[in-house]
Amino acid sequence: MIPELRRRIGFEIELMAPPGVSRRTLALDLAGRCGGSVRPVWHHDSEPSLVPGLGRFLHLTQGFEVRRPDGTPLCTLVDDITLTRGLDPRAPAIPGWFRVLTDDTRLLRLLSARCDPGTTLPRVLEPAAELWGTTVERHGDIYRLNDAAGATIALASPAGGERERPCEIITPPLSAGHHAELSFLLGVARGLGFTVPHEAAVHLHVDGGPFREAPALANLIRLFAHWREPLRTLLATNPACRRLAPLPAPLVDAVAGTPTITELRQAAQTGQITKFYDVNLTQVLTDTPPLRDTVEIRILPGAIDADEIVHRAALVELLLDRCLDPAPIPSGPATPDALLEMAAATLVQDQ
Repeated sequence: MIPELRRRIGFEIELMAPPGVSRRTLALDLAGRCGGSVRPVWHHDSEPSLVPGLGRFLHLTQGFEVRRPDGTPLCTLVDDITLTRGLDPRAPAIPGWFRVLTDDTRLLRLLSARCDPGTTLPRVLEPAAELWGTTVERHGDIYRLNDAAGATIALASPAGGERERPCEIITPPLSAGHHAELSFLLGVARGLGFTVPHEAAVHLHVDGGPFREAPALANLIRLFAHWREPLRTLLATNPACRRLAPLPAPLVDAVAGTPTITELRQAAQTGQITKFYDVNLTQVLTDTPPLRDTVEIRILPGAIDADEIVHRAALVELLLDRCLDPAPIPSGPATPDALLEMAAATLVQDQ
């Protein structure tokens, strides 16, 4: 029996297209099946830099937003640079696939607003060049935009290495019909030959509002800190998944007592928290979340079957319900069986 999810949940599901197929292929197929439309969009991310003295490049890669006939979002399909196994890094770029690189987050946002992901590589930087009153220079396959003093603002380059194949399906928040929605999306992907990548994960975005209260947030931290290994065992976290880590020590130390929300935020700042932990708390640690007001659960394994995803999400939902109980979550005995007992007790209380 498939459990019914009660929360509004947004899903991020990492898949890999077979050679010769891309996330654009999936977008067009989904739109065709529902009578909807496809719009190219930019996806923001970063990657290590090969330039001495520059730790990373920020980049824009091509994604595709799929909308239903009434204009409501069905999903967005984007790249994920952590997915690399099975790709040929020497493969030349397919015509029409490119990326834009810069080294400043403000420039990245400006480039995203001015440049069209649906245009061509030679023209993609031209709208930004108009802002600086300069022209785009070509150097082989690379297009460079400098300011009037010669400082580089952005580069545009072909997206080779089969980077059109990785595909993260991002759903809008779903209030009902979670299983049916995922079954449709993943069924179409399976039909096109998509598979679960070696490094894959599924992420859940749940409403962050309830976790803005100190007792609930402290319990959430206790759950993912003190019960980390049982959680990863029970949910079958993919050991090859990258960008996961235990919560920083200052934040874990802060929940030994009964911290205030201010103390939790200070501890998170001391621990230099980012989104790349087992649970992403960055949005609920501020009064003005910059993106979406959610808690992101990042440790579910990759899957292309709606049953698997919904069953694991239902377990997570019960554990999140326990976090909303003001009683502190104990530090042990931290075993998978004890975690299941905690979820079962919450289920009984909810009924």
